[in-house]
Amino acid sequence: MSTETPLRRTRFRLGTGRATRSRAVAGVTALLLPLAAMVGLASPAEAADSATATYLKKSDWGGGFEGQWTVKNTGTTALSSWTIEWDFPSGTSVGSAWDATVTGSNNHWTAKNLSWNGTIAPGASVSFGFNGTGSGAPTGCKLNGNPCDGGSVPGDNAPSAPGTPTASNITDTSVKLSWSAATDDKGIKNYDVLRDGAVVATVTGTTHTDTGLTAGSDYSYTVRARDTADQTGPVSGSVKIRTTGGGGETPGPGGKINLGYFTEWGVYGRNYHVKNLDTSGSAAKITHINYAFGNVTGGKCAIGDSYADYEKAYTADQSVDGVADTWDQPLRGSFNQLRKLKAKYPHIKVLWSFGGWTWSGGFGDAAKNPAAFAESCYNLVEDPRWADVFDGIDVDWEYPNACGLTCDTSGPNALKAITSALRAKFGSKNLVTAAITADASAGGKIDATDYAGAAQSLDWYNVMTYDFFGAWDAKGPTAPHSPLTSYDGIPKAGFTSAEAIAKLKAQGVPASKLLLGIGFYGRGWTGVTQDAPGGTATGAAPGTYETGIEDYKVLKNSCPATGTVAGTAYARCGNNWWSYDTPATIASKMTWAKGQGLGGAFFWEFSGDTANGELVGAISNGLK
Repeated sequence: MSTETPLRRTRFRLGTGRATRSRAVAGVTALLLPLAAMVGLASPAEAADSATATYLKKSDWGGGFEGQWTVKNTGTTALSSWTIEWDFPSGTSVGSAWDATVTGSNNHWTAKNLSWNGTIAPGASVSFGFNGTGSGAPTGCKLNGNPCDGGSVPGDNAPSAPGTPTASNITDTSVKLSWSAATDDKGIKNYDVLRDGAVVATVTGTTHTDTGLTAGSDYSYTVRARDTADQTGPVSGSVKIRTTGGGGETPGPGGKINLGYFTEWGVYGRNYHVKNLDTSGSAAKITHINYAFGNVTGGKCAIGDSYADYEKAYTADQSVDGVADTWDQPLRGSFNQLRKLKAKYPHIKVLWSFGGWTWSGGFGDAAKNPAAFAESCYNLVEDPRWADVFDGIDVDWEYPNACGLTCDTSGPNALKAITSALRAKFGSKNLVTAAITADASAGGKIDATDYAGAAQSLDWYNVMTYDFFGAWDAKGPTAPHSPLTSYDGIPKAGFTSAEAIAKLKAQGVPASKLLLGIGFYGRGWTGVTQDAPGGTATGAAPGTYETGIEDYKVLKNSCPATGTVAGTAYARCGNNWWSYDTPATIASKMTWAKGQGLGGAFFWEFSGDTANGELVGAISNGLK
């Protein structure tokens, strides 16, 4: 990818016709003019059937690119002038150009030669370039009124566009592309595969493996068909990929991690599926997904819900790539949908998370034989049916050597023993992480375990800096469930994000291995008469799925925030009082996280967000 900025590439403003000629083009022109004088000039109409125009995307710097058109005279007489017309899809446009006058109307663009490069001798060519914004490829190209591939064949229609290619088997240096066939009234001859707008291969089938790529780099692919008369049709839709590896590549915005939990049970009542990560725009903004949860039982890792995980058959409209599952395919369910999501967004890493509040009690048996536990987890995560789906394992042991749903007496070294065994088994190429308590009270859960020792084997901790307060204390006082800092009247000292992070740092956990937790939901009480925090209540506020808890996507409309306390929003609506994070409070928390040198943020969980991924976007933007 080019590191040159669009401003450094600008030669003249759009449509002015004033440019600085390059030495290369000037030299070509000097050779062409004498030839033109000898052979005479052909009219544009006469020359169009014996000239071609080809497009090349020379470089791409993310928000923009440099495009180049080349006009070649394939006839026997000289061209006296040339005009190229093409269409860009909405969102892609020309900003500045050189060696041609380029004008645009809506999505239609026209380029005309300048006074000094309109004449092209037989066999010669002339190029012009431009800076563009967007990522689309040109379609409907015409050169002097005729198709840019050399003219249409009377009575023979050009082929249709092939299907948008899908990417698979992505490595550091290669990718396999597959697409559905185009149609043509005379028959398809072959397909051109275009990488970043340039043809890199012509194949007879509907698959191609592109090689020689650079590790950790972004590429865009399209395909176009050629019929038996060698006419080309329009290009397909584009697929973007990122090759693996690359060494110094950063994990996400600002080099920070943006991780979200996807719950296996969400596919039921919530009707939330992997495809929603794509349609909401969230998949493009996250770096990692924790799939929750695998079970921990009998000292081993086990399947949490086989139907949701790998048995559920998805219809075409539910599927990430629009292709329905078949009854006999080897993998279905959310695992297969995650595979498809990773093919579409190769930057995403997926971890299988084991435990959670309900199944954390199983870690006591696991701690009795950490090596056997690690072996069972590795065999499950690396099962050949879905080994390519997962990039590591997350241990969600929420109360080691402390009390939660049950009480654990494994000792302060148990977590360290388990994480050490997992790292030894999974090796350095897999991620090994853990979700942990944020209880920083004196003698609380953080004090009960050697988190610094366990961190030596981990890539990071997901610090659950939410659920500090809620309607399990039925009479209140009302308080924000995810306070960033302390405040006057806070119900319990040590129950804040800042104090949890400070205590973990003091233990010796590196800041870069700590992720700040964000809840995509609110917690609330009912029977409340006081607007400000600290009011009394009579019980838990009603919620869609459970009393005392409600998704952000509901609360933003049903009980809009009216105030902020300790970095978290709150509101009283009727007799109900809620606290939750909004895009504004998330922005302030991300600023704080960056100031603390944290590795990024994570959230629980995707389905609580709006249909357009409002909160995911706030985290992504805040980490930049």
